[in-house]
Amino acid sequence: MKQRVYLDTSVLSALGDVRAPDRQALTREFFARIAEFEACTSDLTRAEVEGTPDANRRAEMLALLAGTTILAVGPEHHELARRYLDAGIFPASVPEDALHVAVAVLSRQDALVSWNFKHLVNRRRRAAVDALNRSLGHPVLPIISPPEL
Repeated sequence: MKQRVYLDTSVLSALGDVRAPDRQALTREFFARIAEFEACTSDLTRAEVEGTPDANRRAEMLALLAGTTILAVGPEHHELARRYLDAGIFPASVPEDALHVAVAVLSRQDALVSWNFKHLVNRRRRAAVDALNRSLGHPVLPIISPPEL
């Protein structure tokens, strides 16, 4: 059975980010193996991608989404994201990051894949997310960078 992985926007955008060539190369390697996983994302990611001002980068990221399951964001995801925010796990300035985690948790993904080290791929934050999830009866969620898969 393939691992179910949720891709946040940072993974898609890293593919075209020439400012970070090492990260770009690791992202290429990840997408070369994407068929090994059951990859998904959410309509939040699609909206973030559609807001990309550079038309070429936007088209490239939308093409990556073409073969990916897009999960709808519903009230239950917003409620869990609000709990993360109320608990101080995520700063109020990044509600989208809390929402990405909520979608991944409630859709029972095996991992959330991200390059966002400040707000997601962060040991302290992962521990806080896992503690709140356990208290609510939700599964723990590994939040990892692409090379960790």
